[in-house]
Amino acid sequence: MGEISVRVPDELEAELDAYLEDENLDRSTAVRKLLSEGLEEWRREQALEQLAAGSITFSKAAELAGMSVWDFAQLAKERDITWVADDHVDADIEAL
Repeated sequence: MGEISVRVPDELEAELDAYLEDENLDRSTAVRKLLSEGLEEWRREQALEQLAAGSITFSKAAELAGMSVWDFAQLAKERDITWVADDHVDADIEAL
C-alpha cells in the first residue's frame, strides 16, 4: 500500500476533524474514504464529459465511470446528457 502525506489549511483540517467525529472514523480511514469518493466522482465526471463530447460510446463511458449501464443511464439522464449518436449506436447495442 502506498503512502501519501499532505499539508492542508487549518479550515480544512477542522472540517476533517468534524467529519471524523460525525462518522466515528480514525483519520487514516476517513482520508482514504474521502479520497476514494472524490476519485469516484471525478471518474464519473470524466465519463460524462467524454460522452457529451462524443469521444466515447455510452457503454465505454459507463465502464470508465465504474457503473452499470443502467445506473450510468440514470446519471446521464439526471445530468441531461444526450448520448445517442449514429456512429455509436451499433457499438453500444453490441456491448449491451
